[in-house]
Amino acid sequence: MYAFNYHRPDSVEAAAQALAANEDAKLLAGGMTLLPTMKQRLAMPSDLVDLSGIADLKGVRAEGDSLVVGAMTRHALVAGDATVQSKIPALAKLAGGIGDPQVRNCGTIGGSIANADPAADYPAAVLGLGATVKTSKREIAADDFFTALFETALEPGELIVSVHFPVPEAAAYAKFDNPASRYAVVGVMVAKTAGGVRVAVTGAAPSVFRHGEMEQALAGNFAPEALDGIATPADNLNGDLHASAEYRAHLVGVMAKRAVAAAAKG
Repeated sequence: MYAFNYHRPDSVEAAAQALAANEDAKLLAGGMTLLPTMKQRLAMPSDLVDLSGIADLKGVRAEGDSLVVGAMTRHALVAGDATVQSKIPALAKLAGGIGDPQVRNCGTIGGSIANADPAADYPAAVLGLGATVKTSKREIAADDFFTALFETALEPGELIVSVHFPVPEAAAYAKFDNPASRYAVVGVMVAKTAGGVRVAVTGAAPSVFRHGEMEQALAGNFAPEALDGIATPADNLNGDLHASAEYRAHLVGVMAKRAVAAAAKG
């Protein structure tokens, strides 16, 4: 690991200032990706701006018809929070299935979605539930947030403050995970919302995506059999030692049906 300067601000404003003052600075949330890459000397930030001291970025609260999760809220807290379990149990289940206990007690929702790993779980929740990402500068709709492999709409110096999830009528997440890492080989979040049905797929492609054909089918009949005959093209899907693109295409249909079945049961 290369040498770096360490900052632990106590406000969003102070964090933004520290980030802006150092061109090669990086934000440190849970550190689940950044720290290992630094240890391998694949990343060499001049400064680390640790967000763990900013109390305003932590916690969960209900706000009208939405659930608000602070950017620095740990996965374990989301999984075990009574408000999350009551309002959006699918989100609690998703968080409880991330990594292992060590990861769940260190990793944060803000760090996860900012990193935009193609196999991460939270991007499916953000996109599938139609969330809004609030930053230090603006609000970004889920449909506009994830742009490509490990890329988002965040601008340099922009910090995620919180994620606002509209409470759905029904929702569920189903994941076929890697048994070692518990990353999603394929994960599907299905949600029946006031604005219609949303289906978000993670793990299958370079970036999380919505499955429009499945959404149209479920809008007419919110049941697993509505997805019969819908094939996901393997073109542009991920293929690696864990699963071929064709197998991932098959898994999208399997996981989507399981998610719909779980959501329909409540």
